[in-house]
Amino acid sequence: MSPRHARVLLVSFGVAAAVDLVSLAAGFTPGHLVAKPLLMPLLAAHTVVRGGPRLLVAALLCGWGGDVLLLSDADPAFLVGMASFAAGHVCYLLLFGRFFRRPDSPHRPPHVRGPSTWLGGAYVLALVVTVTLLWPDLPAGLRVPVAGYSLLLTAMAARSTRLGPVAGAGGALFLLSDTLIATAVADWPQLPRPDFWIMLTYAAAQFLLVSGVLGTLGARSAARAAYGEMRSTTP
Repeated sequence: MSPRHARVLLVSFGVAAAVDLVSLAAGFTPGHLVAKPLLMPLLAAHTVVRGGPRLLVAALLCGWGGDVLLLSDADPAFLVGMASFAAGHVCYLLLFGRFFRRPDSPHRPPHVRGPSTWLGGAYVLALVVTVTLLWPDLPAGLRVPVAGYSLLLTAMAARSTRLGPVAGAGGALFLLSDTLIATAVADWPQLPRPDFWIMLTYAAAQFLLVSGVLGTLGARSAARAAYGEMRSTTP
């Protein structure tokens, strides 16, 4: 497929996200029920057309599974949906790890860097503080699953920063989105239209993660081409 198809799919994702957000802001539940399940399949299709890695597509489809399951208010659906999102974070972690196997490689783009100690520490602190504060107010059966999921999510968000500011912002927004869900489960005071803010940060997070990964792959391809050209011209 051509770049035009990729643009059409990305625009379709944007339209579906806009419909979903407007529906949530207006309290129009049918619009949300129709638009939300379309988001990740459209973004996954865009990724496929752009030649994105399978792990990225898998992460998005795991997100789609979680999206659909969380449309239900039943506790079992929530747990299975959380497991689906957790599988997506595993896919992201495995994918990010592929960019750091050979740190001295000339194929590695300059903006792919090692972990920042202070930023990693900030994520660890955020995890400890958030879980500690939420723990007493979470339902007893959800405390351990939420804590385990939070650890996995925080690891994904922290590692996403290695791919640069775009992917890093996506990881941070994903963490924020799921923290908003956790505060709702803990029955903390919420912003007006809390589902609107959850979906706004979530849709932006997935888009930025996709953009960051595809941008990094593009930079790596350019570095490979430049390296190959340099070697071919070296006597």
